[in-house]
Amino acid sequence: MKATETKLKGCFILEPEIHHDERGYFFESFNQRDFSKAIGMDVNFVQDNISFSKKGVLRGLHYQKGEHAQAKLVSVLEGRIQDVVVDLRKDSDTYGQHISIELSSENKKQLFVPRVFAHGFLTLSKTASVFYKCDNYYSKDSEGSIIYNDESLGINWKIPKNRIIVSAKDNMEKER
Repeated sequence: MKATETKLKGCFILEPEIHHDERGYFFESFNQRDFSKAIGMDVNFVQDNISFSKKGVLRGLHYQKGEHAQAKLVSVLEGRIQDVVVDLRKDSDTYGQHISIELSSENKKQLFVPRVFAHGFLTLSKTASVFYKCDNYYSKDSEGSIIYNDESLGINWKIPKNRIIVSAKDNMEKER
């Protein structure tokens, strides 16, 4: 596994070693020992989530606050997404900054999102199935969100605004 730290400290792009032959391919999508070594910390995942979306659906930008903050390991099982994370750590040199990366079933990249980050994604393909591991259990009372088109973030979503589909819940900000 190749791990590349992004400009946001503690946030990593992970690329598996893929073994191809005439039958297809094989790779380990997760190995706790190799993962911990690659990112330089121990993370104990306790919950797996799968999201299925059609083209143009934007989910996020979500986060969990306080004791329910979650680190995530995000990958795409089918399709392509634009994955975006925002550093919400007030003591960080990159507080309020974001990164955007394309994750797909073709490139097989994963994104490790540390705790105290907002996360969201936009479906770029006809459909996409997104799989992510979380290191803490979801708590409805601890959820927060940043509206996807927050001008202070200046996120360049990869499709025109009039083609983005968001839920009523994701079309407003909830604390920060």
